[in-house]
Amino acid sequence: MNGLAVRWLTHLARLGNRLPDPVTLFVLLAAGVALASAGLAGVEEEIVQRDGTRVRQTVRSLLSATGVRWFFDNAVTNFTGFAPLGKVLTVMLGIGVAERSGLIAAALRVLVNSVPKALLTATLVFAGVMSSTAADAGYVVLTPLGAVLFAGLGRHPLAGLAAAFAGVSGGYSANLLLTGLDPMLAGLTQEAARAVDPGYTVHAASNYYFMLFSTALITVIGTWVTTRFVEPMLGEWDRSRASEIPDASEEPTQRQRLALRAALATGAVILAGIGWLALSESSPLRDAAAAGGSATRAMAPFFASIDLQIALLFFAPGVVYGALTGQVRNDRDVARMTSETMATMGAYIVLAFAAAQFVAFFNWTHLGAVSAVKGAKLLQAIGLGGVPLLLAFLALAAALNLLVGSASAKWAFMAPIFVPMLMLSGFSPEVVQATYRVGDSVTNIVTPLLPYLPIIIVFARKYDREAGLGTLIAAMLPFSIAFGLAWAAALAVWVALGIPLGPGVATTYP
Repeated sequence: MNGLAVRWLTHLARLGNRLPDPVTLFVLLAAGVALASAGLAGVEEEIVQRDGTRVRQTVRSLLSATGVRWFFDNAVTNFTGFAPLGKVLTVMLGIGVAERSGLIAAALRVLVNSVPKALLTATLVFAGVMSSTAADAGYVVLTPLGAVLFAGLGRHPLAGLAAAFAGVSGGYSANLLLTGLDPMLAGLTQEAARAVDPGYTVHAASNYYFMLFSTALITVIGTWVTTRFVEPMLGEWDRSRASEIPDASEEPTQRQRLALRAALATGAVILAGIGWLALSESSPLRDAAAAGGSATRAMAPFFASIDLQIALLFFAPGVVYGALTGQVRNDRDVARMTSETMATMGAYIVLAFAAAQFVAFFNWTHLGAVSAVKGAKLLQAIGLGGVPLLLAFLALAAALNLLVGSASAKWAFMAPIFVPMLMLSGFSPEVVQATYRVGDSVTNIVTPLLPYLPIIIVFARKYDREAGLGTLIAAMLPFSIAFGLAWAAALAVWVALGIPLGPGVATTYP
């Protein structure tokens, strides 16, 4: 069974490696949209707007004189107006300071090291889920820390590594806080939704209630899988196969603990301020003109600025922590941290340029809206709808994650197709986004294309020199299956009951 899994995943890795670079992939996709628009030029469909009005949209050719002129006139504004671009870069300014000052790593260590032994497994999984605020810190700090802690307690270190890895990667979309992924996906979802409804807005907190519940779900399921399946499968730890046997987990210094307390206090003050901005009638981020109307309209300015609020929530505590530990000595250190963070975003910026053109092509040609109507009609014709339709889309997202690793890259080309299609089948864009997030997360821990997979294998080999891809996949596959089944069932019940996914967010459209 293990050998079969290794052969199957190795084949998937070969297939994945044959795919072009994501930037090239989006250029090819954009070219495909241009060719398709020329071939389907003149095709019409009737689109139902959110307010119930009906308009007819016709496919426009990008290869016509009008289309070529539009491209040259709008290529730059397509890029600068790409919704996720500014949101992501703004949030990453704050997260970058918190990560580079050492705040996030210190918080993870204290969280894991300060809990009772009986709760260690659950805490590791929970800390992994929470680490998605800065995924690099979770992979690089928490995953090896889980192995160290389990080894110190006499438990198999690879089980600790697996528990932490499952939380970090398998629970990537769950969190008690909004992360950089939330505005990124919301921006892409909004761009796609506007192919059907030009005025539709998707805010960063649109999936917050469901992700809040998902944090608890993943923690419980991850703990159960670790103790019931992974540890029995790994058996007794053979210390003779280890190249490194730690005596105990590394403890933060007293200075780091004091700095962490000060940073957390700073974060609490900022959270209180954000709470006031959200709830107080006198808040400048509440729309007084919408008083007596829906809460969503009244809080529209608050949600519009939530990306900056997330950045501040990480930035200020990061500066405080860095100042007290010596990582931040002056303003130049803060500027350096933010500059280094932006330097790491270079690949994303290049990718965003290509993705922006692809999304804009879809919207200008009306291919997204027209194909969505035809796709919805096809789904209706074959009788697939409701929750089964969502689950089929979830399975597709999970399968694609085995070949294309980036969550944002996949959503950038899937959203323009599936958001409008499922909107016209009666689901809100926020439900479609939540479904995608579940599907994308559950196969993160078993895809050979995960960028951090090599370093995870290196960590594993410290405790078992013979550990390889097969060992890791065998340990992680139970998590992937359990997360997929439990999370899909929870989403199905959530949507069936019509529970709001986030503040003011419905599950149906219109």
